[in-house]
Amino acid sequence: MWTLIICLALLPVLTTSLDNGVMRVPPMGWLAWERFRCETDCVRNPHTCISERLFMEMADRLVKDGWSHAGYKYVNIDDCWTEKKRNATTGRLVPDLKRFPNGIKPLADYIHSLGLKLGIYADLGNFTCGGYPGTTLDQIQLDAQTFAEWGVDMVKLDGCYSTPEERAIGYPKMSKALNKTGRVIAYSCSWPAYDGGLPPKVNYTLLGEICNLWRNYGDIQDSWDSVLNIVNWWGKYQDILIPAAGPGHWNDPDMLIVGDFSLSEGESRAQLAMWAILAAPLFMSNDLRRIGRTARALLQHPGPININQDPLGIQGRLFFSTASLDVWKRQLKGGRYAIAVLNKGTGGTPKKVELSLSSLNITTAQFYVITDVYEDKPLGLYKPNASFHFSVNPSDVLLLLVEPLS
Repeated sequence: MWTLIICLALLPVLTTSLDNGVMRVPPMGWLAWERFRCETDCVRNPHTCISERLFMEMADRLVKDGWSHAGYKYVNIDDCWTEKKRNATTGRLVPDLKRFPNGIKPLADYIHSLGLKLGIYADLGNFTCGGYPGTTLDQIQLDAQTFAEWGVDMVKLDGCYSTPEERAIGYPKMSKALNKTGRVIAYSCSWPAYDGGLPPKVNYTLLGEICNLWRNYGDIQDSWDSVLNIVNWWGKYQDILIPAAGPGHWNDPDMLIVGDFSLSEGESRAQLAMWAILAAPLFMSNDLRRIGRTARALLQHPGPININQDPLGIQGRLFFSTASLDVWKRQLKGGRYAIAVLNKGTGGTPKKVELSLSSLNITTAQFYVITDVYEDKPLGLYKPNASFHFSVNPSDVLLLLVEPLS
């Protein structure tokens, strides 16, 4: 009880600590975890182990293959990058000497030379989720300063092996510590995911004051079921989540798994469309050296990216739902809207759908132009009360852009 009282007493001092001015639109980049996990055997798996080589090669691909031009700017290290123990003299985290022989600072310099940004992983607790040295409460300032000296641009703070009381102190404390370094460092918090993602255990007002983005829910897996579980959770609790999101502070439904092993082409379209509607961070976790042409073209498609990056930063809303069909709406700048019609079914025939803009409460203008985003094809000019018809394949999506006729 005394520990809890102390934690809560500290919060008012720390809640206004985030003032870094970054991520005014959802961040975009590449993250190692889902595709490469904690692979550390560089003898047997030199091309897929967590190493400076991996991150340099991914950075190269981001630039050479058009990813950075499309908006993907971050190269993010996840767990399993350190030695098993901190430096005995300085107490600092030490990158694995075999897998990162040059250290993190030269890696950051290389990534910066390409016009990209480097993200790194830490964990609030004695150990990371993978069993590497964590960041305890008394090590937060030291680790923040270390990351700043290395030239890190983003820190993800995970929550394995932490208690609720430690999280209540540690996450605000890291925010303050990062700002204190004098370097602009974006801050990703896993705090709400460890406390169920919902009030009263999760204070989204506080999160928006101390974090740039936060994980709310369990880790994504490389499966359509995992994508649907996340989308369904976002829809169920949208009245809590939508007010929390906005420029500089985003709900994070986790990585894009497009280009990995499990999703079909339609499911890949659906994940990207839903992440665009949700104003979600777009962090791919795939192998950019081997990604197929279809997945590459999809992830670089300017249509869903432009929706995702809309400067209003308003998270989309589930407008209505059946057992197998969702209709989502997101308000965009200039009186525009994005509509996603998601077929959650996994078999059978395409779903035939009839909609009108008035049924979606889009009625301000006299006429609207509706465009199929993925096909980049205008579907016509419609009055708000006019019906339009279409079909959506199983495990697929129709992503529409609705623009008032000026």
